[in-house]
Amino acid sequence: MAVGSPIEWTESTWNPVTGCSKISLGCRHCYAERMAGRLHAMGNPRYRNGFHVTLHHDQVELPLRWTKPQMIFVNSMSDLFHRDVPADFIAQVFDVMARASHHTFQVLTKRAKRLAALASSLPWPENVWLGVSVETAEYLWRIDCLREVPVAVRFLSLEPLLGPIRELRLEGINWVIVGGESGPGARPMRVEWAQSVRDQCLAAGVPFFFKQWGGVQRTKAGRRLDGRTWDQYPKVATL
Repeated sequence: MAVGSPIEWTESTWNPVTGCSKISLGCRHCYAERMAGRLHAMGNPRYRNGFHVTLHHDQVELPLRWTKPQMIFVNSMSDLFHRDVPADFIAQVFDVMARASHHTFQVLTKRAKRLAALASSLPWPENVWLGVSVETAEYLWRIDCLREVPVAVRFLSLEPLLGPIRELRLEGINWVIVGGESGPGARPMRVEWAQSVRDQCLAAGVPFFFKQWGGVQRTKAGRRLDGRTWDQYPKVATL
């Protein structure tokens, strides 16, 4: 687990799984793949397999030993619902999240179909938030899969936002995050794309979080949209 995560919308990260594979447009310049490559080159044993999916059984119960309540992003270096993560391992992770009720867990996936298929077999305690990534309008179907999940907080990560999403159905959605791509080869996000999503959230009464403009040096671009910082969270948030 990493305390003090640089990810703006969480506090810490927990990676019982590392490694992933590309499945859609947003994966092209994957930050986790770049980081895994560096850690592998440095000899970090967690990344002995590079960016291939690797289960870390010794990390599964780590949140139970962390006594201070935290908002925890689950698998910042992977996707819990990747096809190479066994269903029983996913169940173990969910069991720990249920037992660690003093934390809030944020799970984000691009594998929305597998999420929907496994949802009925998993516990859904109130301290688990579940989100899907939507990079362009081509992937809006992932939101329909998310709506099938009986979770307390459903959220969307529109990052990297790679095109306009003019008709964003927000029924049953509790939170929306928008961000541009960062790092080498970053594809630009247009101002009107972010404004459109923000305006749709405001009209629907859905909390909106603007994470970043992105770019090769993301901190220089900042994270203000129309002269202000948008740091809204779901009403159940404890931050």
